[in-house]
Amino acid sequence: MAAAAWASAFLYSLLHTANTFSLPLCHGNALGQFFCEIPQILKLSCSKSYLRELGLIAISAFLGLSSFVFIVFSYVQIFRAVLRIPSEQGRHKAFSTCLPHLAVVSLFLSTAAFAHLKPPSISSPSLDLSLSVLYTVLPPALNPLIYSLRNQELKAAVWRLMTGWFQ
Repeated sequence: MAAAAWASAFLYSLLHTANTFSLPLCHGNALGQFFCEIPQILKLSCSKSYLRELGLIAISAFLGLSSFVFIVFSYVQIFRAVLRIPSEQGRHKAFSTCLPHLAVVSLFLSTAAFAHLKPPSISSPSLDLSLSVLYTVLPPALNPLIYSLRNQELKAAVWRLMTGWFQ
């Protein structure tokens, strides 16, 4: 599974990199953004490479959808196996291990999908930068917190903090 994920990520990166380096840039080479992402580079291009980009988007959508289907299938199999555990304590322990991972994956996928699927009409450099930071920084930053919520002391402290904000 790891090899398939690495191979598809490598293929995805290779295709986009090859396409990007083959574009002639006529609007300079300075990006108004911290991250060097494909849509920002395409804005600098003076060629109309829509057909190539459509092909890459189709391949990317296939790879992304395949990965998403595989993730969903894997979670269904995991939850089926957990629900077959005879003891309630065993099921609770297994779910407390699986659910933080599901939360991190969902957070990453939802922020990345929103960043890449928003309509171009609401695009602005500051919004693009904010969304890029959101999906590249937020999931890894929250990852230790989400996984440590199994710790009862930390869970109690977060609960006290949250109830204090809403009172």
